[in-house]
Amino acid sequence: MYHSYPYPSKRSAVYAPAMALASTPLAAEAGRTVLEQGGNAIDAAIAMAAAQTVVEPTSNGLGSDLFTVFSFGGALYGFNGSGKSPASISPEALQKKGFDKIPPYGIEPVGVPGAVDAWRTVHEAFGALSFLEVLAPAIRYAKDGFVISPTVSALWARELRTRKHCTGPVFDAFWHTFAPEGRAPRPGEIFSNPDQAETLIAIAESKTEAFYRGTLAEKISEFSATFGGFLSAADLAAHQTLRVEPLSLDFEGTTVYELPPNGHGISVLMALAMLKPWKIDLDTPLGVHRTVEAVKRAMTDCARFVTDPDHMRVRCEDLLSDAFIRRRRDDIADTAKIVEYCHPLAPSTVYFAVGDTAGNMVSMIQSNYDGFGSGVVVPGTGISLNNRLLNFSLEAGHDNILAGGKRPYHTIIPGFLTKDGAPYAAFGVMGGFMQPQGHVQTLLRLLVSGANPQAALDAPRFMWTGEDRIACESTYAPEILDFLRASGHAVTIPGDELDMGRGQILVRENGVYCGGTEKRCDGYIAALY
Repeated sequence: MYHSYPYPSKRSAVYAPAMALASTPLAAEAGRTVLEQGGNAIDAAIAMAAAQTVVEPTSNGLGSDLFTVFSFGGALYGFNGSGKSPASISPEALQKKGFDKIPPYGIEPVGVPGAVDAWRTVHEAFGALSFLEVLAPAIRYAKDGFVISPTVSALWARELRTRKHCTGPVFDAFWHTFAPEGRAPRPGEIFSNPDQAETLIAIAESKTEAFYRGTLAEKISEFSATFGGFLSAADLAAHQTLRVEPLSLDFEGTTVYELPPNGHGISVLMALAMLKPWKIDLDTPLGVHRTVEAVKRAMTDCARFVTDPDHMRVRCEDLLSDAFIRRRRDDIADTAKIVEYCHPLAPSTVYFAVGDTAGNMVSMIQSNYDGFGSGVVVPGTGISLNNRLLNFSLEAGHDNILAGGKRPYHTIIPGFLTKDGAPYAAFGVMGGFMQPQGHVQTLLRLLVSGANPQAALDAPRFMWTGEDRIACESTYAPEILDFLRASGHAVTIPGDELDMGRGQILVRENGVYCGGTEKRCDGYIAALY
């Protein structure tokens, strides 16, 4: 009954002078609490980031990476909080352990967690409250317990089913932490994580030093070494959050910003640039077809060329050049096509947003990558480690080939808009490789069709899943689905909405925010009036 909603319903957009938006009510409430205590949007966003590791562990944790783009005092900032691969890892090192591909679970696919350091870096530069005050809501949720929301419960159960084969000593702490009763918690039940509460306290009191160079770092590296992992104390101590310059594209009277590689936000700008001359209407069959084809090309090219910025052999300006975009647009025909990458030189995640009364707006996202990540928890800490190394390639000569001390191709992407040079909107759609597809579709709804933030999120979505395959929500008009099939697309209708992206949009006009939250999860807007 908790996951059944058989009748059509409608959410209204929310207006307020300040608000926090997240995929779970408790995370949004953590942001509002910090705003009420005198914190700014940066404080609130970090409070939400920390809270999300507790209340939505199915998508992120203390072993996550983080990316953020935000406006503060009218200026725009970008930070890359992704971690590198361990220095000692390589394709050959994996082969010596008996792996011919990067395993999805266990200690091997774990990269350096970057989120916790990103919290500190951004807070030190822009925060108003103390670090302990900012992390207090997360500590309280972990220590005293929190109420499980319906979508989190459903994802939790699905994750445990997926990982039922993950047994043995390396996984014992995971099952002890997240399935103490042998099952996922049900909606409305209270769940606590006292080990994570103590870890959050140590992080707050040491301003993350314990996590990267102190007692927590020792526990992480000792656990990794015990099970033959590659992550070491030296890898943790060497980690740094990067200040980056966002990439941009002028589109429909706004400037769209995405962070540069190693994330694939550039694919959003590439797809929008291809679609720009057509004034796409996603309520028409041709509009959906062309959008699918543009997304295919942008994502295929990025999968080939995007990697650690220090290892990029193709420049961002080449991927966004008028000549290359025109070549890719001209390749879009009236029928579906299985695309290969084109060389420009010729040849499971949480997203949240917050805006304060001063007009500061934050777009932030963090993730363990595949749901609970590696399925590995460091005993006694509540730290669930990521499996982000899965985004590397083992193909010889590939730009994104696995190597030690390298940031992988990254799926998590926060977005931002300015209008007439002023901050206008924070937006994002979480969900693995659905993310750039969700960005493109919600932006077309918002900027071309003129939908309000809530309607832009509510509209039906497609997800390209490779080759000529697309998953289309059942809420599409029948004539659109018929047209897509007739055009050569292999259309499927997913059984649920859990993989179709979960987004938030925050728009600011005339000194007031208008917010939309995701209907496909437990989306919530905590407004401050």
